[in-house]
Parts: sequence; structure tokens; C-alpha cells
Amino acid sequence: MLESVKEWLRLTTNAFDGQLNILINAACLDLGIAGVTNTSTTDPAVIVAIATYCEMHFGSPDQYDRLKASYDEQKAQLSMASSYTDYSMIEE
Repeated sequence: MLESVKEWLRLTTNAFDGQLNILINAACLDLGIAGVTNTSTTDPAVIVAIATYCEMHFGSPDQYDRLKASYDEQKAQLSMASSYTDYSMIEE
């Protein structure tokens, strides 16, 4: 996941790997709070959501509001899809 996020952010240095790993873990935890349990590191929708979260929190982004709205929409879509949650296993 780290390499995908670095590519998304157009970073070629390893200087920020520690910070990016923390942001990746924070993104996974945030998705988990929203009910997303499938955070596969090979799923394009998950990669984009996590990369957007990282871009939103990395440095001082000029377009924080746009990134926040984008991430919130991605998170909402993932949390409503049964293939990304355990909601399909809940008994009624």
C-alpha cells in the first residue's frame, strides 16, 4: 500500500515513509469505524480511498475541502457495499 500511496502523491523519496505508514493505518482505522472491514491492499477502490485520505492529511494540501469531500464520498460508498463490510453476515 505504501508504494501505491507514494505513487499517488508523486513521491520518489523514502523520507516520508514513516509518516505515510501512519496515515495509511489511520485511513484503515477510519474506514473501519465506518464499517468497512475489507481493506484489501489490491482493491482499487480501497487504494484510492486510502490514497485520498493520505493526500488530504499529508503536508498542507491546497484543496483540503475538495479532498475531504471526495474521501467522505468514497468512504460512504465503501461502507454501503456489502462486499466491503460484514453487514451481509448480520442476522435479522
